[in-house]
Amino acid sequence: MSVESTELDERDRADMQRLASGHEAALNDLMERHGPKLFNYLIRCLQNEEDAADAAQETFARVYQNRAKFDTSQRFSTWLYAIATNSVKDRYRYRTRHPQVSLDAENEATGSDFRESLPERGPTPSDSFAAEERAEMVRRAVAALPEDLRVPLLLSEYEELSHAEIGAILKCSAKAVETRIYRARQQLRLSLAKLLMTG
Repeated sequence: MSVESTELDERDRADMQRLASGHEAALNDLMERHGPKLFNYLIRCLQNEEDAADAAQETFARVYQNRAKFDTSQRFSTWLYAIATNSVKDRYRYRTRHPQVSLDAENEATGSDFRESLPERGPTPSDSFAAEERAEMVRRAVAALPEDLRVPLLLSEYEELSHAEIGAILKCSAKAVETRIYRARQQLRLSLAKLLMTG
């Protein structure tokens, strides 16, 4: 673990202690530090900016409600992502029971995440279009993965968490996380191969 992340953990712990003892401003510090990254994770999970914003608010509301239960021997970020992941599960259960809610709500911000790694300048318009089309295919293929495979893949690829941290969030072993990520990648390869053949 880097010095920077150890320092961050210390600040998080201190803020959680402040929050538990009645200093509500500590929640703002936690939200400033973790909010943007958490919001990106939630957009990738839910494929909808409005749902992601609601889930982020709900996550920090739960942090506040459970401030006295936080165990300072664990990392705040692990606890935060566990709460957020439960919120995502609740939303998927809701969507399953209320299917009129579009599972593939279109949103400009959603597709852009996959394009972050593309070069800034140089590509022709047709190159750009092909790259955008590929990014959209990847986004749809990830969204189509079953939740038990999609969530560990997102936490690993985009949040850059270790298998052990993901295991703590999902309450399973690091080995189980590794297996799920492997299966998620296999499924992605298959579905993308099919899309490219039909495309």
